[in-house]
Amino acid sequence: MCDYDDELYHEHLPNVCSTLREKSKSCCSINAIKRKLPICTWLPEYTWKILLVDFVAGMTVGLTAVTQAIAYGAVAGLPPVYGLYSSFMGCFLYIIFGSCKDVTVGPTAIISMMTYPHVDGNPDYAVLICFLTGCIVLLLGFLNLGVLVRFISAPVIAGFTLAAALTVGSGQINNLFGIQSKSNEFLKSWINFFGHIQETRLNDALLGCCTLVLLLLMRKLKDLKSCGCRSLLKYLSLCRNVLAVIIGILLCYLLSRDSEEMPFRISEQISPGLPPFRAPPFQTVDEEGQIVSFSQMISNLGSAVGTIPFLCILELISIAKAFSKGKIVDASQEMIALGFCNLFSSFFSSMPITGSFARSAINNSSGVKTPLGGAFTGILIILTLAFLTHVFAYIPKATLAAIIISAMLFMVEYDTIAEIWRAKKRDMVPFLFTVVCCLFWSLEYGMLVGVLINALFILGKSMTPHFQLETQKHNGLELCVAELKGNVDYTAAESLKITTVAFVTEQMTSVSLVIIKGPEIGSIDATVALNLLSLRDDLQQLQCELICWNWNIAAAGVVCRLQRKARNMFRFTKSFAELLEIIDNGSSKRDSNNCHNDSSQVDQIS
Repeated sequence: MCDYDDELYHEHLPNVCSTLREKSKSCCSINAIKRKLPICTWLPEYTWKILLVDFVAGMTVGLTAVTQAIAYGAVAGLPPVYGLYSSFMGCFLYIIFGSCKDVTVGPTAIISMMTYPHVDGNPDYAVLICFLTGCIVLLLGFLNLGVLVRFISAPVIAGFTLAAALTVGSGQINNLFGIQSKSNEFLKSWINFFGHIQETRLNDALLGCCTLVLLLLMRKLKDLKSCGCRSLLKYLSLCRNVLAVIIGILLCYLLSRDSEEMPFRISEQISPGLPPFRAPPFQTVDEEGQIVSFSQMISNLGSAVGTIPFLCILELISIAKAFSKGKIVDASQEMIALGFCNLFSSFFSSMPITGSFARSAINNSSGVKTPLGGAFTGILIILTLAFLTHVFAYIPKATLAAIIISAMLFMVEYDTIAEIWRAKKRDMVPFLFTVVCCLFWSLEYGMLVGVLINALFILGKSMTPHFQLETQKHNGLELCVAELKGNVDYTAAESLKITTVAFVTEQMTSVSLVIIKGPEIGSIDATVALNLLSLRDDLQQLQCELICWNWNIAAAGVVCRLQRKARNMFRFTKSFAELLEIIDNGSSKRDSNNCHNDSSQVDQIS
């Protein structure tokens, strides 16, 4: 073994000043500005031809966005107009900061469902959640923490999506049949439905079921192979929600002209005009007229302050990746865009918003070329608020329920669930735990349970280090040889020590030397180093010596910095045969004449 000086094992930390200097230079470069403002990339190449395509796509998405916004406002437990308030500001901001041409930002079923339990009829809470979501997501984006979404595995996402779709769809089953209900929770919705099924209104049930069937049939129009009117069928399919609303409004209006009663249960009156520009509410008034302070509002919101921003990020990134077509999605930039969308929307009485898969799919099918298509969607929603709100006074709740349920049927990732089952059945465990906990506990805690189950699987693997123990005889010596691979962290430290000591103890013959090969070790932490020193001491009690052969200098340095004399454990030779030759010569002390340094390792560290 060679007597390396202290500098060799010194831990080299990055120079803070030089790192900050390099980061500041890169942040001020032209490329960095283009990354943070993607509009600077595509706007100089914009043409009138692209504008026409974006106009058609934006208007097509806008027609669907209007109907879905009204429906999702109701799902969130708010007056439907809040769905429209939430739908226009994000369209304009995403043009500037968004990097995916297909993504449309606005209210979605899952986020509306997540908002519902915390609103309790008071829109101020929804607007405050939107503001806080913007602040949190924006901060995470600027800190380049887009990697956070990687902690959510495909089984957990699939389970959460399935549970959310079932919850949202179940929450609308009462409206589909004209039954009064005050709950959107999965179990309570079905209990209420079967408990009050005798209160079913025939008109609402017929309208709701017929509308649902119509929507499902019209969804298939785009797949027909008719050559003459294929484009017409495609756009009829894309605008099916709008047609369903128009039919519902016409039926309600015509049937109510000769009757004092409305033939269907209708949505709340939508107030005309744009929302006023005002700061988000940092205090509110409860049902008893008492002022609720900002800290009390935060306390009342509870886990929603953290879960809703995270789910907004997850939805947006998932959609951006789905439509990226091989391009790399900058998750942090998408988070910055989403943060600005929520932050500015909160000044227009918006509830939390994120990317909508259904509307993004329509955008993609319509052939959108740039994010500017979102501007036309936003303009259409503004025009609707300004001039058409009186028309929506006749929208039947059964029609909106059918629109939501049809959307939920196709939100479930059936293919992903089947692929998980085929690929690795053990991954169905976090999937099933996520589904059950989301349905019967709550959506946010259900996802947390799924993440924890996955984390336990990962920890279980990391607790067992990748190494094999075997005995070898060499010139009368009984050797125990182990080979470690990859990074070894604290979770595997105790297992490494216990397994090695137990193996040596169980051998019938006397093992005099334990050699741990380390050429493929990446890194270790302080806990592993402490356990390695403890292993050395335990082996000495068994009259056995520990040698760490050809370890990564960085890994060896962690041990040597803990205990100076620990460097006696490490040997560096060109081959394992050469190490055995040294052992034959009885060299267990430092012997520079018999040691061949691994010069490549030395050069790398020093």
